[in-house]
Amino acid sequence: MPRNAEVIRQWSILRDLESSRRLTIDDLAARTGVTTRTIRRDLEALQEAGFPLYDELHEGRKYWTLERAFRRLDDTGFTIAELSALYFSRTLLECLAATPFQRDVRSAFDKLAGALTPGMRAFLDRLPLAIRAKPEPGARAAAGEQPADARAAAAQSARISQLLDAILHHRRVVVRYHSFSSNREKAYVLEPYRLVFAQGGLYLVAFVPEYRQLRTFSADRVLNVSPTDERFDPMELEEDAFAHSLGVNQGTPPERIDIEFDRRIARYVRERVWHQSQEVRDNADGGILLTLRVSNDWALRSWILGFGQLARVVSPPELASQIIEEIDRARSLYVPRLE
Repeated sequence: MPRNAEVIRQWSILRDLESSRRLTIDDLAARTGVTTRTIRRDLEALQEAGFPLYDELHEGRKYWTLERAFRRLDDTGFTIAELSALYFSRTLLECLAATPFQRDVRSAFDKLAGALTPGMRAFLDRLPLAIRAKPEPGARAAAGEQPADARAAAAQSARISQLLDAILHHRRVVVRYHSFSSNREKAYVLEPYRLVFAQGGLYLVAFVPEYRQLRTFSADRVLNVSPTDERFDPMELEEDAFAHSLGVNQGTPPERIDIEFDRRIARYVRERVWHQSQEVRDNADGGILLTLRVSNDWALRSWILGFGQLARVVSPPELASQIIEEIDRARSLYVPRLE
């Protein structure tokens, strides 16, 4: 039997016992689909790991129960299942933790681990073998690669801390920023609203009084932060960051987008939630028509192009023209040059 299946089954036994007052070995065998002999071995293994499992007689039958009042959890207030789930999920969260928070996330999980016995930790350390997380492509710093020296790393963390403080206290800041599009540095007066971790990078959403609009800035390209004494009255923002974009875009108004997908890719597209606004309609040829209300930005066009010949923009015409232009420009890179 695969080792992963054993770990997942034993994890299921822990959850079942904690959610139920008591269960027999027959009950657990029926829930997990294995023999009672296998359940006995699982219970012994969990006891050896340090989980407080006990058997008791009730009306002539032997029941198993999981101790609810577990001394090690008194300080955290977590149940065993909650604490174990958090400890396990560190592999998922560490993939998402952007600098400078990655070290703090690891430290927090180290403290949670202190509430577990060595045997419990050994058991839970096997769970990530069954469920893994693949980090998204992103900035080097966000992916865990630190700046070249400790001084640069400390400066980066200090800038993020200054931005967080300004967000919490509604205080204007002056930032020196290296623009990707213009490839030059510029000073901005900003009213910072939130930091967002998306697509492998940390982004600052801020109102720019000079332009009277919200803009998005990559935190990795913020070179300096100077807090001011000026406060601002914050406006209401949508709860979801970049709510109208498939990527990282704050300001472009949403519009109706209709895309036809070939039947060969239709099931894949249907099975996923690309945006909360999406609607799917079947076509007679087995394909689908996907309707979105999103921003027409680079993220949308890149996403459409990623499907190649399996996707076709129906509307708006402007977007269809942009896709054609992108395809023509890409094609020109591969056309042999005439001597």
